[in-house]
Amino acid sequence: MKVSELKYKTISANRQTVTKNWVLVDAEDKVLGRLSSEIAKILRGKYKTNFTPHVDCGDNVVVINAEKVRLTGNKWDKKEHITYSGYQSGQKIKSYKEVLDKDGRKVIEIAVKGMLPKNKLGSAIYRNLHVFTGTEHPHEAQKPVKLDI
Repeated sequence: MKVSELKYKTISANRQTVTKNWVLVDAEDKVLGRLSSEIAKILRGKYKTNFTPHVDCGDNVVVINAEKVRLTGNKWDKKEHITYSGYQSGQKIKSYKEVLDKDGRKVIEIAVKGMLPKNKLGSAIYRNLHVFTGTEHPHEAQKPVKLDI
């Protein structure tokens, strides 16, 4: 079969042809790593048939009950989140328990951001993640579809 006889063409998505949906994920009693990897796949759009690596073709994700996420073993005390401001003695080390106590959303945000590309596209995709503590969120008007992970 010659190339000129092919009846199909490769679909390449662009900003105009992408359809973005809204998805609701409940993080209550879910393991952090497994939940974050699924959220990252949805944000990136890897499950769609028209996935294109250089285009933001993923969905918007709303995560509720972020403070009720689970870590296995004794990672709440042993696992550390390290930040560095760039100044001398600007390194801060906190356990994940301290991070959760300060802001219940930050644990999921850190995990998902680490699974996205480290470039401008990754930053754009990260803006499609909306994490909330509790069950209330301001995105009811978008009618997000509840997804069981």
